[in-house]
Amino acid sequence: MTEIFCLALAYVAGSVPWGLVIARVFCGIDPRQGGSGNTGATNVARLCGFGWGVLTLACDLGKGALPVCLALHWGLSPFWVSLVALAAVLGHVFSCFMHFRGGKAVATSLGIFLPLAFWPLFGACLLCLLVIWRSGYVSLGSLTLVSALVLGLLFCGQWTWLPLGICVWALVVWKHRENIARLRAGTEKSWQKKRQD
Repeated sequence: MTEIFCLALAYVAGSVPWGLVIARVFCGIDPRQGGSGNTGATNVARLCGFGWGVLTLACDLGKGALPVCLALHWGLSPFWVSLVALAAVLGHVFSCFMHFRGGKAVATSLGIFLPLAFWPLFGACLLCLLVIWRSGYVSLGSLTLVSALVLGLLFCGQWTWLPLGICVWALVVWKHRENIARLRAGTEKSWQKKRQD
């Protein structure tokens, strides 16, 4: 019963669309109607300002980290912890509060790995920021992050969480398939030009 409760809690927590809540309450706008049309931190920052984007990022990190921390605290096996983590990410992508639509899984994926594999995640985040800084593309940074995280888990010998990392990588790549097409075509929006969108 503990495992089922954790799975349900993780999915519901992951489903909370913090970007939509923050943008509507504090900025009076629906992020689905502007910018990229996404409820994630990047689009909230683009439409509402950097600070609100950071708050959205923190909330999305938290809704991934909290269920995983609870699962670890309650002594669930690595298999069930991985399922709980994946449930949180799937909640973010297929939110029960938004007709089973949602974000692109990046921030919540960061949250689930905070208590599981901090150092591989830290290295992947640094590489992500470097790519965004050099290219201006948040989507390219996000794809770099999940790819580097899988390699980090592999090189650090954290085999326990490697299947979870691969699942997250596949989900993030799938959610970014339109961004990948735009990157190939040279039409992807640059973060530096966000104010012009």
